[in-house]
Amino acid sequence: MEKNGNNRKLRVCVATCNRADYSKLAPIMFGIKMEPEFFELDVVVLGSHLIDDYGNTYRMIEQDDFDINTRLHTIVRGEDEAAMVESVGLALVKLPDVLNRLKPDIMIVHGDRFDALALATSAALMNIRILHIEGGEVSGTIDDSIRHAITKLAHYHVCCTRSAEQHLISMCEDHDRILLAGCPSYDKLLSAKNKDYMSIIRMWLGDDVKSKDYIVALQHPVTTDIKHSIKMFELTLDALISFNKRTLVLFPNIDAGSKEMVRVMRKKGIEHHPNFRAVKHVPFDQFIQLVAHAGCMIGNSSCGVREVGAFGTPVINLGTRQIGRETGENVLHVRDADTQDKILQALHLQFGKQYPCSKIYGDGNAVPRILKFLKSIDLQEPLQKKFCFPPVKENISQDIDHILETLSALAVDLGGTNLRVAIVSMKGEIVKKYTQFNPKTYEERINLILQMCVEAAAEAVKLNCRILGVGIGGGIIHQHELIHGSSFCAAELGHLVVSLDGPDCSCGSHGCIEAYASGMALQREAKKLHDEDLLLVEGMSVPKDEAVSAVHLIQAAKLGNVKAQSILRTAGTALGLGVVNILHTINPSLVILSGVLASHYIHIVKDVIRQQALSSVQDVDVVVSDLVDPALLGAASMVLDYTTRRIC
Repeated sequence: MEKNGNNRKLRVCVATCNRADYSKLAPIMFGIKMEPEFFELDVVVLGSHLIDDYGNTYRMIEQDDFDINTRLHTIVRGEDEAAMVESVGLALVKLPDVLNRLKPDIMIVHGDRFDALALATSAALMNIRILHIEGGEVSGTIDDSIRHAITKLAHYHVCCTRSAEQHLISMCEDHDRILLAGCPSYDKLLSAKNKDYMSIIRMWLGDDVKSKDYIVALQHPVTTDIKHSIKMFELTLDALISFNKRTLVLFPNIDAGSKEMVRVMRKKGIEHHPNFRAVKHVPFDQFIQLVAHAGCMIGNSSCGVREVGAFGTPVINLGTRQIGRETGENVLHVRDADTQDKILQALHLQFGKQYPCSKIYGDGNAVPRILKFLKSIDLQEPLQKKFCFPPVKENISQDIDHILETLSALAVDLGGTNLRVAIVSMKGEIVKKYTQFNPKTYEERINLILQMCVEAAAEAVKLNCRILGVGIGGGIIHQHELIHGSSFCAAELGHLVVSLDGPDCSCGSHGCIEAYASGMALQREAKKLHDEDLLLVEGMSVPKDEAVSAVHLIQAAKLGNVKAQSILRTAGTALGLGVVNILHTINPSLVILSGVLASHYIHIVKDVIRQQALSSVQDVDVVVSDLVDPALLGAASMVLDYTTRRIC
């Protein structure tokens, strides 16, 4: 018990509803009973087990020496759709008292019957862990819906095939809580065939019957098409009468339509026909001997497509009730069993054949795996199950927190060498950045900026970013808020005029700071020097395929090029004069220079402030931004600041 962290025995409640599910649960119950140091077993019996017309099959549980803790009469007779619903309701009414009294740690539920749905619903609502046996399989009727509904309620899953395991994973169940064990009934099937079987055959079919010379028929109503399933049963009996072989016919289960099927049997005199033996129930140990040595099995029971494959016995599967099941080559499907002749032909094709034994549903070692799985369950783990949903694109909602998280801006930086556009989030994170070489002409630059912005906006949709606008330019912050101006053009600092006869600016004016100090302005001056062979000094070179840029001007200045130094000093002075004008206008406490040229200008700017500014503003702090991509972040902040103030 140390493995699962529990300091006591695991109290397991096994609830069985009918003869079919008991055949799967019994091997597990025997295994639990054999390990009393780990488990306490409570057995709850309900459903058709307790009805005389269906064989009072609770007796076989007693014969197996299990103590039945509780018997619940939950079946409302009528054998129609309403009776099935009422039976579920009756079980839901009675089960809470039982579960409150037993207080199991875990309930084991099998399969896809309506009774099992009531069990799983009750346990789930009463915070009892559920282990579901045979989830993930596909048949073809309402059983599919019930089976998958139980899967959603269950906390742990024992499946029989690899496909069923994949179905459970596809249904978003936690892979760590799925055990691929195989079918528990196979633990008994694969060790049963060599037992004395002729005495069993004679007991049920007569002394004159030989092995492989009889048929086992087991057919249930299809609740989604009762009328057709009754007609198909009638055709099956007619075909069996014509085929003229000794046949063991088991009564159908208690689903809606079963009463009408029994009427068909009696109308045709099956119970008194010399070739037929009609029975309500055969103990599982004897039943598997009968199907193992039959010449053929016919009907629509899951037993035909699951268990019988272990013996290679030929099977004729009629209709759609098991149409989605995995089957071995021993199964012949007659999906449209709409004529007696079609069923009769199938009997002629299958009867007496011997197919390879199939282990699709198990290898005979399911129970040890299940017991080990039970021991691994940690009762200290949270009871609330989690679903492993695949990653999906986050839903765009109107939740204010979600809106604020996805708000973004396009930021544009017009550098001397490169144009840059970035998607910037509300948190100041650059989500994605685009860089292109700066074209030579104004028209080319504008077209390229538009193209880059369109590309970024399209990508923003895929990244779930809500673009609020496009930002370009510097900024002024007053009392912790960005100043926008009446037409949102405040702080066009690059276009402050510092000389009436200065160089042309891209804005159409003359003598702007940008015309002196921007990367493009320095590039222009560098090209002039280079064209006059005045740029390069010792230790410098510009490859032929490389455009001259501001970087080369700065490099030349550092290496002692007097003309390059003069250009940088003039650019820095122009910037300094612009800063002085700002100081005199709004008297800020801090000036932040950003960009790759900021570190080259800061000392010149400080000198200009000392020489030109009024004494009342000379103590202002001037610093270089330590942000990565400050130009892009600043441009984005112009958009984000304004729009979020309006939204919030």
